[in-house]
Amino acid sequence: MKKIIFIVIILPLNVMFAQLFPTLGGQRAGISGVQFLKIGVGARASAMGESFVAIANDASSLYWNPAGIVQAKNNQLLISHNSWVADINHEFVGGIYHLSKTDAVGISFTALHMEDMPVTTEFLPFGTGEFFSFGDIAVGISYSRQMTDKFSFGATVRYIEETLDKLKMRGVVIDLGTLYWTGLGSTRFAVAITNFGNELSPDGKVVLWGKREKSDWQSFSPPTMFRLGFAFEPYQNDFNRITTSVQLNHPNDNSENVTMGMEYAWKEIFFLRGGYKFNVDEQNFSVGTGVSLPLGIAQVNFDYAYSNFTRLGSAHRFSLTLRLY
Repeated sequence: MKKIIFIVIILPLNVMFAQLFPTLGGQRAGISGVQFLKIGVGARASAMGESFVAIANDASSLYWNPAGIVQAKNNQLLISHNSWVADINHEFVGGIYHLSKTDAVGISFTALHMEDMPVTTEFLPFGTGEFFSFGDIAVGISYSRQMTDKFSFGATVRYIEETLDKLKMRGVVIDLGTLYWTGLGSTRFAVAITNFGNELSPDGKVVLWGKREKSDWQSFSPPTMFRLGFAFEPYQNDFNRITTSVQLNHPNDNSENVTMGMEYAWKEIFFLRGGYKFNVDEQNFSVGTGVSLPLGIAQVNFDYAYSNFTRLGSAHRFSLTLRLY
């Protein structure tokens, strides 16, 4: 009987799991550069496990899904700080401006930075007395249009630059996104393709030991990501709202994975959020909270997210969003 149960139930589940989550990370890992583009933006989205492309309706849409820019009810400014792992800091500033009821534009700036590190060599493993720096920046311009009351699309053009001591890598990537409301309650789904572009290679020259010079470098593709998301509100009234979402992610440099998220809102003033990532190396669950208060000419949202890593520790994100009246 145990063998029959295993064959009928357990074995098909294992086969289905293997089909949904193929083990391709080993083959594809390390084939893309400018990895800072994969770090999520905004405490709200991060607390929901980054299952956000079908929910995107605030200034963090500039990163997750440009089609969501026009879904924002008003002009917005988002400032986000991320205390990432290994003493790395990640910053994001983005703004949305509505040209009309059906057109919106946005601009965003992203920076990754850390403290300078000592230069070491084969013969001076404890440092030469010199230091080098590493950092990334990205500047994006976005446009979104609501074609009908149910469908919107958007696009972002982003200039990226990575600096490693004397080497610089520059390029341009494109984001494309769509958002569709099905008309069945609050259900909607979204598709977003981010960081699509040509291969990038560093510019610059370094002097190796023995006064050897090197200026020819390998090129890498950007970390292109395909995301398909679905979201809806299973419960909503005048005081309470529960939003749930599920998202399939297909990166070009790792295995496919699934993320799930939930947000509870009380009177759209106080928020509790949680999320989980399946088949993602290191990362698993995330939680967060938020509060929304009127302040002068704007509604101010302050959000916090905690993301857990199995071996690297944790990441803390703080976001401040100004929703102008």
